[in-house]
Amino acid sequence: MKRHLRAASLLFNQPLLVTPDMLEMGVRWANQVMSLNIVDLNMGALSGMPTDPKLFYDDDDYERRQDQREEQRRAAIGQTGVEVIPVSGILVSRGSHLAACETMTSYEDLRRLIYRAVADPMVEHIVLDIDSPGGNAVGAFELAADIRAASKIKPITGLVNFMAYSGGYLIASACTEVVVSLTSGVGSIGVIASHMDRSRMLEGAGVKVTTVFAGAHKNDLSPNEPITDQALQVLNNLVQESYQLFTTHVAEYRNRDVADIIATQAACYTGPAALTVGLADRLETPQLTVDNLARAVATSRGQRQSSVQARQRISVQAAAMNIQAQL
Repeated sequence: MKRHLRAASLLFNQPLLVTPDMLEMGVRWANQVMSLNIVDLNMGALSGMPTDPKLFYDDDDYERRQDQREEQRRAAIGQTGVEVIPVSGILVSRGSHLAACETMTSYEDLRRLIYRAVADPMVEHIVLDIDSPGGNAVGAFELAADIRAASKIKPITGLVNFMAYSGGYLIASACTEVVVSLTSGVGSIGVIASHMDRSRMLEGAGVKVTTVFAGAHKNDLSPNEPITDQALQVLNNLVQESYQLFTTHVAEYRNRDVADIIATQAACYTGPAALTVGLADRLETPQLTVDNLARAVATSRGQRQSSVQARQRISVQAAAMNIQAQL
């Protein structure tokens, strides 16, 4: 139950950078859970236990799998100079919010992977493989700023494969470039929030909740009663504040006027339309994008190697001439 309460706290009464359909799915899930009509195979979530993937493997088997994945990752980087980092599913602020039965990416884990790639001398180009409808506003803007700072050290491609909506697009916009395919989608640059009033459900169940509080705003957005005008204003202020942050950050990262970003009115765009409105830089299939980046790195490596060899030859010739001059 603790995990459900925490998940509900991430879903309600706060601004979300997520698409409306994803929010609606979350609301339906919360309504089901809170009325105790639960059908969930996530045993860890129901018991409040952590959903650690190690629980599904023997220790030795898990460590071996991890070592194999790391060897494969290092081999791919050594061959291509490109590290592909997945950004999949719902975006959450902390790794502790992840659930085993739902694809999610946490901002803290993504930051760690990007920092690791920046510090790795074998990595010459970073690709964020994005397929996300967005998620939490909390922590999103800080991560986007860190991505933009990292992109000044090493180029980062935001590869939309196949969805970068709302918070997912914020991450993409902070990259060096945004690449879309014919059917991939970007946009939904807007903010949404929901308040769940379950007072009538409790009344129907014969339950009456009495709340005692101190501080005028302490009981704002309580799910046990209809939302008050004061609480509605608080929630609206949070949404407007996040929307201003969202539009100004995207405008800065994409080198556009804020008015242009606001003019999209949180619409979603696919393929060529994304290029037309300036939310993407080029049209290319995901696999071709990675292949072309790997070829570019290989070409750059070859040119640098030729340059080093040329400098070595010049150094040898200069040394020989110096010896001859002393004879």
